[in-house]
Amino acid sequence: HRLIIYSHAKRRHFISLFFVFICLLLASPAQGENAAFDLIGPKIDVRVHRGHGALPIARVPNLQAGDRLWIQPDLPDSQSVHYLMVVVFLRGATNPPPDAWFTRAETWTKAVHDEGISVTVPEEAGNALILLAPETGGDFSTLKAAVRGKPGAFVRAAQDLEQASLDRARLDAYLQAVREISANDPEQLKERTILLARSLNIKLDQQCFDKPSAQQVPCLTQNTEQLVLDDAHTQTMVATLTSGAPTDLLARISSTPTARGGYYSPYIGAVVDVVRILGTAHTAQYQYIPALALAKKDELNLRLNNPPSFRNPKSVLVIGLPPVRAAILPPLRAVDAKQVLCADKLGLVLPAEGAPLVFGTELGHSFVLHVENKSGTAIDLPARAEAGRGGFLVTTQSLPAPAWDEDFTGVLRGFWGFTSFDGPRFRLRASRPGHWVVAPKEADGLVVGRENKVHLQSAATSCVSDVLRNDESGKAVPLEWKSSKADELEVTLPLENANPGSLKLRVKKFGTREPDEVSLRTYVEAGRLDSFSIYAGDLEGVLKGTHLDQVMSLVLNGVTFAPSNLTRGNERDELKVVAHDNGGSTKLTAGQSGTVHVTLKDSRTFDLNTVVQAARPKLNLLSKGVQTEEPDVKIHVANPDELPQNARLNFFLKAQVPESFSPREKIEVATANESFRTVLTVKDGSLTLQDAKTVFAVLDPLKQLGPSAFGALKFRPLTEDGVQGDWQPLVNLVRVPELREIRCAPSAEPAQTALTQCVLRGDKLFLIDAVSADPDFSKSVKVPDGFADATLNIPPPKENVLYLRLRDDPGTVDTAVVPILAAQP
Repeated sequence: HRLIIYSHAKRRHFISLFFVFICLLLASPAQGENAAFDLIGPKIDVRVHRGHGALPIARVPNLQAGDRLWIQPDLPDSQSVHYLMVVVFLRGATNPPPDAWFTRAETWTKAVHDEGISVTVPEEAGNALILLAPETGGDFSTLKAAVRGKPGAFVRAAQDLEQASLDRARLDAYLQAVREISANDPEQLKERTILLARSLNIKLDQQCFDKPSAQQVPCLTQNTEQLVLDDAHTQTMVATLTSGAPTDLLARISSTPTARGGYYSPYIGAVVDVVRILGTAHTAQYQYIPALALAKKDELNLRLNNPPSFRNPKSVLVIGLPPVRAAILPPLRAVDAKQVLCADKLGLVLPAEGAPLVFGTELGHSFVLHVENKSGTAIDLPARAEAGRGGFLVTTQSLPAPAWDEDFTGVLRGFWGFTSFDGPRFRLRASRPGHWVVAPKEADGLVVGRENKVHLQSAATSCVSDVLRNDESGKAVPLEWKSSKADELEVTLPLENANPGSLKLRVKKFGTREPDEVSLRTYVEAGRLDSFSIYAGDLEGVLKGTHLDQVMSLVLNGVTFAPSNLTRGNERDELKVVAHDNGGSTKLTAGQSGTVHVTLKDSRTFDLNTVVQAARPKLNLLSKGVQTEEPDVKIHVANPDELPQNARLNFFLKAQVPESFSPREKIEVATANESFRTVLTVKDGSLTLQDAKTVFAVLDPLKQLGPSAFGALKFRPLTEDGVQGDWQPLVNLVRVPELREIRCAPSAEPAQTALTQCVLRGDKLFLIDAVSADPDFSKSVKVPDGFADATLNIPPPKENVLYLRLRDDPGTVDTAVVPILAAQP
């Protein structure tokens, strides 16, 4: 018993290893499979008869038992190779078809060439194939033996050929439509292509629209086989392979996620599958190659991905026919079921999605929009699928508008092969003269001198075709508008050059002769004054409100201010105003209340109450000093107002306003352009109170401002309430290099003892503008921009002293004592 268990366990382990090995073997060359199918093969004409009706093969998504197929190979009269055509029906992976399910036709005979053959779909059949094989001795029996020997391989091949052909049809429809849009309507390329990709379920690269116009179409059509996205309808139509015999292991492995891993497109996956599966049926006499059947009306246009061979093993073309089963209706749905569409619009499009095969093939046909009114009157309006428009284009000219209710519902009906079906429903509205209401907040808010937005509300927005207004000369001018939401239009009114007064809009609609008129009135808006703030002792204040660009002047307690700078944000304006005379600051004291008289550019005046706020904080700089750590080589900065970046600045400040310095007050230090800034506080130790009025401050520029800060530094006080004082100059920050040593080589002439060549070694030498051996820079070296070396050739210095001009202050000559060492070998 233990031995049997061990044998079974060992066998399972061996099967698992073999399965993994086969999967890896199949996955490795998958990217190399040719999915192009760019070789044109022969044509085969096919029609399907069911009951008393007949359809071309392009309109047949499925076969049923009892269907009669008329098949005629469309081979040229000059065809030199005799092709044997075999029509075979399959009934599952584990049930080989009987001999009666094979129909043999010699295509070179006149009867078959001129009249074709007829076959009937037998009961219990699940799939159908057409095999085209070069004539050989025993060819029919060989083909029958191959199919009967491995029915599962041919069942799966039929299914994957069906899927690949449908996906290829979608892809071809997309590529053709993109080229047509580019040629006929290039301005609509982005909008139409987005709708096209949605209809056909195609992967769209939005970055293609960022490219120049000439590059957009090649970008949208590159890597074509990777563009096809998975389609649930196709997956439902094409059945997966049922469990087969153990000998069909390879065919079943090819359908596993492991073997198909790495493929984005289901089209490529199906192609790779069918190539591998048919490869398992190869013999010394025949090899089986797939042929995609692209249906157009009666024709199956064959596309091959490999050239056929007429030497052993000869190539047998395997062509899939629609599966034999009940019809699976397309899952069409409305893009927005709540959207109301105008029934009177010429070129009415019903936005629909969910069934890309309806837009990419001829399987769906004879579509109509069926509508009924409340009295029971019904009419069918012709409709056709338009992938580039994102739905179905309906012909509405035959709709007698007066006989219809204002609001009604239509249902899209059509045929999926021989089967009729009802698709999605759409809400429709007939065009009628309507009453438009302006949003209450906007009725009195249309201001001349600027662009305005006005919202018009009505139930007839879906039928609007244009919005117009008359200009000064009485000419009708179209306006920009959009449907902002259901039952509302947003209209843009350009009133920059308009005069205040009455204004009429005319709203034109599909299906009506006379437009709707909307009466409006425009005004010169004075704006809203919210507040005016100013600090005692200041010559500048800030006025807040709306439309402050109309302000001409402002007077407070005898001080006149003029506009200086206007900013807008959060739907409010802030206008900075400046006093005309410098003595005005003495007329405004803290706590003083007053009335602000605002004069507009149109001479109107408005008043606003305000209170002068306490003076902003102010500090005096008492003293400052530079503290440095002594390095091996120190650069002596000649300008006492300069601060080396590797040093520390100690400075004393004395409070003026207010008279004492609060421990919660802060000092902000920044560069001239305020790109680098830091805040000194008592809490972080950078500020120390000497007494209530004096504060000791420490600035470490390298640590607090970073290695890239340089130039003039300034400071200002900040109160705990966020009130800012004025900026005051502090010191000029200069970055300094690190100098280590000078290496000099003696003269090559024995009689000379002078040094002829020296090299300065250090770090960040690019911070030097020029270096010289004498103070007048008669023998100097200019450091070029972008100098990245750690050594610099310099003239021989005298007594170890170098003269430097730093890049941050080239107008000042600094000195450095650098040790001179003998040159290294």
